[in-house]
Amino acid sequence: MTQYTFDHIHLFTRDPEGMATYFESMLGAEVIRSSPGGQLRIDLKLGGANIFILDVSANPKAVDGAPHPHCGLDHFGLLVEDIDKVCDALKAKGANFTRGPKTIRPGTRIAFIEGPEGVSIELLERGPHIT
Repeated sequence: MTQYTFDHIHLFTRDPEGMATYFESMLGAEVIRSSPGGQLRIDLKLGGANIFILDVSANPKAVDGAPHPHCGLDHFGLLVEDIDKVCDALKAKGANFTRGPKTIRPGTRIAFIEGPEGVSIELLERGPHIT
């Protein structure tokens, strides 16, 4: 059977620097700037994942994402320890919570924050200590 390995998430934005700053300041992402072919490229490293940011500000075909709920990719999730402490720290930084933190079933506690341009990010904690 074919083995698949997660490689990256690709975020389209009208404000690449703002998007990068948000992920760096809120979630501790490492921001990597490069200039292949003389054009600025911003990548992020977060939780073992690569996040590639693409500037679509000059593209007249770029539209805002569909309101929730919708079909297609909805969010990505980040596993954390002590979700309540993490959420308190994010609230102190001004994060916009759209849900939780909330125990959705024994062993799983979640919260959602809204990033720039409506990017939905789930935070989750798993473990037998969650009831």
